[in-house]
Amino acid sequence: MEFTDRLLEQFLALAEEKHFGRAAERLAMSQPPLSQAMQRLERGLGVRLLDRGPGGVRLTPAGAVFAVEAQRLLDARAAAVERVRRVARGMEGDVRVGYVSILSHRHLPRLLRAAADELPGLRVHLRQDATAALVEMVRSGALDLAFVRDPSPVPDGLAVHDFAVERIVAALSHEHRLAGAEAIALADLRDDDFALPSAATLPGLAAQGRLACQEAGFTPRCRAEADDLSGLLGYVAAGLCVGLLPEDLRDLAVPGIVFVPLRDTSPHLRTTVGAVHRPDADAAVHRLLNLLTRHARAAPPRGRDHGAP
Repeated sequence: MEFTDRLLEQFLALAEEKHFGRAAERLAMSQPPLSQAMQRLERGLGVRLLDRGPGGVRLTPAGAVFAVEAQRLLDARAAAVERVRRVARGMEGDVRVGYVSILSHRHLPRLLRAAADELPGLRVHLRQDATAALVEMVRSGALDLAFVRDPSPVPDGLAVHDFAVERIVAALSHEHRLAGAEAIALADLRDDDFALPSAATLPGLAAQGRLACQEAGFTPRCRAEADDLSGLLGYVAAGLCVGLLPEDLRDLAVPGIVFVPLRDTSPHLRTTVGAVHRPDADAAVHRLLNLLTRHARAAPPRGRDHGAP
């Protein structure tokens, strides 16, 4: 037989009140329909649940066990309904998040901490890869969300949620002649060799650096290229080149590198960090985006940091 919530609630009310009249009043119904419902329940189970007497009713041993199980069944159903609703609201479930490696040092920890504090039922599964690969995984549905720097090459059909803008600063070896400066002009580096981002993997950042140098009156002399920002840091730390890199890389504290602000006001000396997702992303994705945006706005301003000696 079907154990509806109403039938289970009727039995439990009777088990607690031990009187048909009081139970019926509690359930806002008359006594005969309640009695009939209990008779159907006992017939359906094939056992006697109640001992009826002139002073009321008492539970049989089978009835006492059924009262416990009926309450468990009601609780489980209520929990299932609530969980489904929480998943639909983006409060629970699984979200697959991709990120480029450098972002794992500042923005990703902020997101994970905020999600753990405010959305503890949400499980975040991480995948690190290059920007182009992450964007393709979002497009194909293999990822729900990807955090990338320089999201300009994102194809049509995907949405980009910009949540941070970072300044570009000069990355110098600690032995560089300008390493101790409070700030420099980009033109001060015109005679230096540069480590530049690959146009294939970081097209936006690569173009920005070249355009900013051209505005400063020179073409950067490229000694090395790298597919990611970690590689560029390696060339700078080796003392072989200078670089133009996002200021948040200071969080890495790479030995041998100092980061010096640029006095230039070129719009090309700013880079965007964005979250890529499908336009039909579910509620959990939007909750993560809201969390990240809120915490990014609340982050304290960055101060001058010369890096590690």
